[in-house]
Amino acid sequence: MNLKVLIISPYFPIFNAADMQRIRMSMSYFNQYGWDAEVVSVDPEYLDFPKDELLIESLPADTKIHYVKAFHKRWTSKIGLGSIALRALLFYLLKVNQLLKKQKFDLIYFSTTQFPLCILGAYWKKRFNIPYVIDMQDPWHSDYYQDKPKAQQPPKYWFSYRINKYLEPLAMNHADGLISVSADYINILKLRYSRVRHIPHAVITFGAFQKDFDTAKKNQHLFKPLLSSDFINIVYIGRGGYDMHKAITPLIRGLKSGLKIDPLKFSRVRLHFIGTSYAAEGQGKQTILPLAKQYGVEDYVVEITNRISYFHTLVTLQNADALFIPGSDDPKYTASKIYPYLSANKITLAIFNSHSPAMEVLKEYGVKHSYHYDNPALDHKVNLFLNEVSGKEIPEISYNASAVDKYSAKNMTLHQCALFNEVLAARSN
Repeated sequence: MNLKVLIISPYFPIFNAADMQRIRMSMSYFNQYGWDAEVVSVDPEYLDFPKDELLIESLPADTKIHYVKAFHKRWTSKIGLGSIALRALLFYLLKVNQLLKKQKFDLIYFSTTQFPLCILGAYWKKRFNIPYVIDMQDPWHSDYYQDKPKAQQPPKYWFSYRINKYLEPLAMNHADGLISVSADYINILKLRYSRVRHIPHAVITFGAFQKDFDTAKKNQHLFKPLLSSDFINIVYIGRGGYDMHKAITPLIRGLKSGLKIDPLKFSRVRLHFIGTSYAAEGQGKQTILPLAKQYGVEDYVVEITNRISYFHTLVTLQNADALFIPGSDDPKYTASKIYPYLSANKITLAIFNSHSPAMEVLKEYGVKHSYHYDNPALDHKVNLFLNEVSGKEIPEISYNASAVDKYSAKNMTLHQCALFNEVLAARSN
């Protein structure tokens, strides 16, 4: 008989949020590894996040979802409160209390970047004697933006920095296990909280889910094409920001150099940066095109700040001639989005901080053009990439099969379940 895990994930299909992708992809495999999973999500009525109906197709037909309410944003926005974690906190408390009174669950799993909800783990543990695991997909409390100009800090940074600093200890001082996409996130928490040094923890990246590409291909007629076949399209889809400039500048500089040397050849190249802002549609601020203007190549660079749906993203990656994955200047940053890129089997340029965990993954896959931005030969390497993709025939790509299997969603689910088992074993000792 399988064990039971209750997953806290405010966003879940049909909502196209990055922080629910791990759970969505794992739902097909949890029961194979001895765990039955149920999800507690926020009722769609209270969310204004982009939707993607096709996400439902990836879930097993018997997926059990419990919905909670939230304070409606049209009221809370009057006092500047938009966070779904804070708007839904009370309703999560009441709903999960009901569930835990009626059913036996062996574990609670917080897999979300809506971190304030994690403080409820300590309460449920005390009241119902049930352990909980937190999934650190991003840092919760971080000093990264403390020395950054105000223009580069996230919206409402003053408030979020202080509330995160206060809430993180409430959850971490009682957690029974940690999963993280980066070893650095766990190491920082070990320094802050002595308890974290002694509980089960594991670095588990997001996985690649081939089924999504099959769904995207089958439904590509539903999406507006963003690329023109008149050009050689190099595509990045994901957030922008000034912290990406170190990784993006070499590509823009390389394009400028190519245009100077062979304008006929390189004038066909277009660099696309799509979905670069988290702001509401039409309200995003461009952070990449101004960089292109500095180098005088803005006519060859397209920046669309509006986000596109997950499957629209996969279709666009499939239709690109080449892909670009830039990393943040934060050495702890690991790009969970790299797996859809690598699953597209396109020639790819990746530029990261040399200490980013993504570098090791790219190496295992055998990505030819993956570099750190301190590489003294980087300009030359980028020029080689641009020459390769602007040639008459762009090479087909096939990555290391053992890496493809290692980083599959199925294998990543196996590792999550192994940690769940470790948490239960530690409590029984």
